[in-house]
Amino acid sequence: MAFVHHSSAQVLLALLDNPAFEEPFLVLLLSRKDLPAELLEEVARRKNLLKSYKIKKVLTFHPRAPRLVGLRLLRDLYLMDLVQFSLSPSVSTELKRHAEEYIIARLPQIPLGQRITLARRGPARVAGALITTGNAQVLAIALDNPRLTESQVLKALSREKLSPSIPQAIAAHRKWSQMYNVRLALVRNSSTPLAIVLSYLPHLTVVDLRELASPGILPDNLRKYLQVEIHKRMSASRKLAPKEDELAT
Repeated sequence: MAFVHHSSAQVLLALLDNPAFEEPFLVLLLSRKDLPAELLEEVARRKNLLKSYKIKKVLTFHPRAPRLVGLRLLRDLYLMDLVQFSLSPSVSTELKRHAEEYIIARLPQIPLGQRITLARRGPARVAGALITTGNAQVLAIALDNPRLTESQVLKALSREKLSPSIPQAIAAHRKWSQMYNVRLALVRNSSTPLAIVLSYLPHLTVVDLRELASPGILPDNLRKYLQVEIHKRMSASRKLAPKEDELAT
């Protein structure tokens, strides 16, 4: 089928009506990156062509596939094809986000082995969603995912009624435990064990301590520890001030 390399859109459209133009030829045609949008739209309109998963996948991945075509076909992709799509640098931010949402929606139904694979290789939003599933093995691998971002860790810690194992794992992680905003989120989360909260108080700014000590933000039993830490800081500051004045004179 030499016509698959033809430059005329009319010729390429006519190929779709040729009964001898079978799936392998259409897949070859769709591998061309220079195809006009009208041809891609026509392929997407033909339900008989989309019965082939291979054609559906190639069409979805095509860099010139119209936005609405991509949105419609994404939901039919297999899980790992969705992952591949979401990680493709040529895909728009909008379509990537939809692909990630479809992956996250499937997480409760997929087997452990695939969840581990996603935790290791999935995009940031998927790794972030896997943090909150509670499986210790998946959690540890997701926290090491190089695509995982601070914003996704903070999003996970913003959820209420987390399993205590989740903040414990984050607090023990060599990377995330060193980030100030993550420490602050751990203190805010009601599922974080008290020992972890107390270990972070000396490292928070007085401004943040005062905000956290405001009524209604943290339980009363934690507020007293915050108030003690604030008092300790203020006392140390007052003791230091005279010495600085003496040095100045």
